[in-house]
Amino acid sequence: MPNPKQLNIQPKRILVITLRYLGDTLLVTPLLGSLKQAYPDAQIDVLLPTGNAGMLEGNPHVHRLIAIPSKPGAFAFIKLLLSLFRGYDLAISTQAGDRPTLIAATAGKTSIGFVPDNAGKAWWKKRLLTSWLVFGANYDHAVLENLRFCELLNIEPCYRLTPPRSSTPLPLPPATPYAVLHIMPQWRYKQWHADGWRQLVEFLNQQGYQIVLTGSGGERQALQNLQQPFPTDTLNLAGQLSLAQLTDLIAGATLFIGPDTGITHLAAATGTLTFALFGPTDPKKWAPWPCGYADNQAPFASRGSGQVNNVCLIQGQMESGCVPCQLEGCDRHRDSHSACLDQLSAERVIALIAKALSDQRLETGR
Repeated sequence: MPNPKQLNIQPKRILVITLRYLGDTLLVTPLLGSLKQAYPDAQIDVLLPTGNAGMLEGNPHVHRLIAIPSKPGAFAFIKLLLSLFRGYDLAISTQAGDRPTLIAATAGKTSIGFVPDNAGKAWWKKRLLTSWLVFGANYDHAVLENLRFCELLNIEPCYRLTPPRSSTPLPLPPATPYAVLHIMPQWRYKQWHADGWRQLVEFLNQQGYQIVLTGSGGERQALQNLQQPFPTDTLNLAGQLSLAQLTDLIAGATLFIGPDTGITHLAAATGTLTFALFGPTDPKKWAPWPCGYADNQAPFASRGSGQVNNVCLIQGQMESGCVPCQLEGCDRHRDSHSACLDQLSAERVIALIAKALSDQRLETGR
């Protein structure tokens, strides 16, 4: 069936559905900003997993968060659908999965969403939705994928990410200047080696930066073990901050360094100089979105390191040319190692960081 190209509507109640990971929640905020810019009087609600709600704390574009378990049972899901039935003028599913599509089609008098690039699986979703986009048809950055809905709605896109905001001060502000290191990604295949982090900490300490470690509560003990050779004034705040407080912490830092994780996306959104260590993941699709970047082209290519605005992408290299493979490590599972990150030397990372810091000093005159 043909897909309508544009919809000319003036919704008063909008539901945006984002049911994946923490970083995906942040990457949907440009779409939220675009909707609020186009429909300033509209009430915009967001349906998302309970564990991701903190990423939208204090978001000025959101009226209400509807938080649900990440994997609700069949009865709970049906109850959710009944509670949302035709409650919104417009419902948008930002993922091509079955459940997000069903929610959008049920909740919205007008519903739009992504469908998979597979005719056999997409037909029923196309019938349920008022209008749809093929997910990944142009293989673009996740921010730009979400902003494709603006074309369907005939509204102007807003490219800025909106990090969470907190009214609660940091419990223990670090001394300045300081560097924030987010060492532990959610999955092993995105992790840089411990020896590299130790050498990097030694370099940053020599440059006069206090080291601040962040992570989840479950990572606190692993970080304590790793930080034994670190300077004695190293501050381990893993598990002690909300996402909004973490935003404030990173915003006050001179630099942030982290792997391919949602917190690295958050760091980039604060405007702080952010170094992202990438291995198997394709930067064209998933690199942190630079603060102030407003273009309909992805900020980074699939291959190569470089800097755009406040984001410095450092990509692992392999002689085989397999980076980025877009696979879950060399052993094809989330607890796998990734040779491209194992072989990313501390010397190369430190040299790139030193250059970016030097360039920043020249620009600011400090």
